[in-house]
This record gives sequence, structure tokens and C-alpha cells, in this order.
Amino acid sequence: MTEQDLQQERARRWRVDGNPIRTIEDARSFLRGVGFCLMLPVRSLPVMPTFIGAYAGSAEGLPDAKHAFADPRTSPATELMVRLLRERSAYEINFLPETSLLVSASLFPFFYTLVGDRNPNAAPRIKAQGATVSPLSVRVFEAIENRGALSKGQLRELVGREMTTAALDRALNELWSILKITRVNYTESEGAYWDLLYRWSPETVKEGAQLSLPEAISGLLGKYLESVVAADQEEIEQFFLNLVSRTKIREAINALLAGRQLKLITVGAKSLIYVPTQADPRRRVHG
Repeated sequence: MTEQDLQQERARRWRVDGNPIRTIEDARSFLRGVGFCLMLPVRSLPVMPTFIGAYAGSAEGLPDAKHAFADPRTSPATELMVRLLRERSAYEINFLPETSLLVSASLFPFFYTLVGDRNPNAAPRIKAQGATVSPLSVRVFEAIENRGALSKGQLRELVGREMTTAALDRALNELWSILKITRVNYTESEGAYWDLLYRWSPETVKEGAQLSLPEAISGLLGKYLESVVAADQEEIEQFFLNLVSRTKIREAINALLAGRQLKLITVGAKSLIYVPTQADPRRRVHG
């Protein structure tokens, strides 16, 4: 396998080879295939598929978070994403300040295990980093719990009109980062609507709360490597450090390599890790 082969196979799987997604069926198929993807590209994570890239059908000239609002592809791609969220074919995770992570329904419980609350029905108290959840976040949580899915405008009316937009955004992001809430709809007039995740998808949350951490990390490692075909350890760690400690990542990689569930391959000057149960990447890939 050459570097060119690797890039060609990634382009095919990520739908940036001139084969864009246009329908809801395309979007479902793409997300099932890659498992999870960034909504928009992020320079620090170049080895990741993006939903906007799959919509564009190309990896060239994709907008980042600062320029997405002005790109004509952003609106139709977002509409497709919202349709996936509404039908629960996909879930959205507050992954990076620059962009969210879109996750297929089948893999979302694994992410919930890493960042979600093991007591999902309870009011939030502790963030993933161990800090206390702010009083405003608790009030926002209680408002959504009592009234159902709400937009930011509706939350401001219920929680306090004097509250600034920035303060409300911080509270929503705080709750979203520990998967207490999730975006479930979007309208041009009101923007995003938020609901409690355990109410929106109780079975999914229950499954995620019952999985073990090693099981979740291993499952996501395997899917990540299937999506990117092969990657070096630093590339793997760059992605998963946003979810779990480097020690846990390395423990999982070493255990999977020892159990031959992952293998190594040399591509150019790099030693890459891949999943041997997928189509063997040592086979030469033709465009």
C-alpha cells in the first residue's frame, strides 16, 4: 500500500471523490459507513471525515467554522444533518469549540460511556473535568426538564431575561459537553431546540450508561481505524484526547495489538495501525 493508495481509499469512504451526498438516504449511508465525523474541518484533526466534505463531494476549499456562514454549501448540509438528528439516525456531540461531532445511532452509546453521566436522570452536578456545574446550567436543565424541548429565546424567557446570550451559551455548552442535553431540532426563526438526552433517547442512554470504559474505547478505536483505513498512533491520540486520557488510549491500543485485533503496516516512512478484519489495506487500492 502506498500513500497515494491510502488517500484514494479515504477519499472514497469519506465521499470526497466526486460522489457527494445529496439525499437523506445518502446521508444515512455515509454516516453508518464512517461511524462518526466532524461537521466542519478542523486543522488540528486532518485525519477525519467531515459532513460538509461529504456534501461537497470534495476536500478542496471546505469552510471552517469562521467562514461556514458565508459558504453556500453550509445551509443544505446543515438541513440534512438536522433531518438525521430529528429521526435519531444521528446524534451530535459538543466535541471542539470549532465544530461538533456527528455520530451514528449505533455508535452513540460508546461516546456516551466516555463523556456522559452514569446517572442520566439526575440533575447535573459534576462536569467531566470534575468541576462543579454552574447554578445557571442547573436552572437551564430544570427548565428543559419541566417544559420539554426549548429554544434559546424560550429559555431566556423562562430562566431570566437579564441573562446574556454568552452566559446562556456557556450554560448550554456545559450541559451538552456531559450529554445532559442535545440539539433535537432547528428552525430559522428560533434556532436550535434543546431537550434532555435521556428523554429524547432513553434506550440509547441506558445502553451507554451500562457499557464499560474499555469496551467503549476499543469499539470506537476500531471504527475510527475502519473509517480512516489506517493511522499512526499520534493521529489516533489527537482525536481521542478530546474524549479520554492518553493513558487510556494507549492501554486500549496496546491491548488490541496484543490480541491481534489491530495490526501494523508500513506506508512510506510511517508505521500505521489498521483493523485486519476490514479489507486488508496491504492490498493495493486502485482509484
